[in-house]
Amino acid sequence: MRIAQINISSYGSTGKIMLQIAQEARTQGHDVLTFSRKWWRNKEIEGHQYFGLPLEHALHHATGYITGDEGYGSVISTAMLIRKLKKFRPDVLLLHNLHGWYICLPMLFDYIRREGIRTVWTFHDCWPFTGHCPYFDFVKCDRWKEECGNCPSFRNYPASLFDNSRKMLSRKKKWFTGIRDMQIICPSEWLADLVSMSYLNAYPVSVIHNGIDLSVFKYRDSDIRARYSRITDSEKVVMGVAFDWEKRKGLDVFLSLREMLGDGYRIVLVGTDEKTDELLPDDIISIHRTENQEELAELYSAADVFVNPTREDNYPTVNMEAIACGTPVATFRTGGSPESVPQSCGIVVGKDDTESLAEAVIKLCENREGFRNSCIRYAVNFSSSEMTSRYLDVLIKDGGKKRH
Repeated sequence: MRIAQINISSYGSTGKIMLQIAQEARTQGHDVLTFSRKWWRNKEIEGHQYFGLPLEHALHHATGYITGDEGYGSVISTAMLIRKLKKFRPDVLLLHNLHGWYICLPMLFDYIRREGIRTVWTFHDCWPFTGHCPYFDFVKCDRWKEECGNCPSFRNYPASLFDNSRKMLSRKKKWFTGIRDMQIICPSEWLADLVSMSYLNAYPVSVIHNGIDLSVFKYRDSDIRARYSRITDSEKVVMGVAFDWEKRKGLDVFLSLREMLGDGYRIVLVGTDEKTDELLPDDIISIHRTENQEELAELYSAADVFVNPTREDNYPTVNMEAIACGTPVATFRTGGSPESVPQSCGIVVGKDDTESLAEAVIKLCENREGFRNSCIRYAVNFSSSEMTSRYLDVLIKDGGKKRH
């Protein structure tokens, strides 16, 4: 079988998922090509092709920012992609993130209709069924259920100067419906429930949770206390990880926890930058973003508890990574975040209930060793190989956990 995949990039969480699926499919004898936008610097990857013109993508971004039109640019780049797809002649097309000003959406979906290609689309966020935003929990908006407009998030990614959300939702309904053979995959039950309430509810939906590399994310010995001398032997390490620290990710919650937990607890935030450092008090340890996955696993392993106070999320990878390293998780009941945290591996509290979150941190730290063992046992559920196997069931055998 010939399988083609499209994503905005070959890196990051969605890029890794795309490449993991491709690798597993090839080991089973299938012919796979993956595609992402061509940017100024691209790493060569076997079986992966970059398409488009960086200058055209940049122009697409600029015009999208000015007008709010997301899917009309990159015409030449999309024609190049379609030419590559026609040459490859895929039996099935797996789509990932299509937002990011790099593809002409009406051209792509017209091609899919004309060729009658069987299509599977993984929704990594809510963008396909909203007029603008990837998430809407933080601003408590449900206009996407009808027609959008008066968007409270139009200045956020994918940012624009003007609110064009009503027209964009109308256009998406035209572009994304009427596909003869399309199936949607969601990483969480939460997102699948939202799809069932959207204009895309006629398409079948399967839930396939994201996976992680358990050969990397596992319990490891760590010298974190030696490396960061401010952490005393008696202190409990409360860890948070994000790569865009802001209120949406709960930075303010950690500042509150610092006051509520008091002495005996040391907060360590990973994925920070100079801008974040300016907002943090001296007694919170800031560790800038690291690309070293083994080092990140050591940090998870050294923590007594992992805290994820996200206010918008799908199925957070950080929860899985922490649990796989034997560290229990305390999180808000946000999006799909609770789905990866059973009672044996952590505590879920109400969204924005910081007082209950502090109590959860204390409780988890009191039984750290007991939670470590149960977390390590539960981590087998997060295997990336299991995820890719389920994807191939859908792509090749048309199986999977179908909801309707």
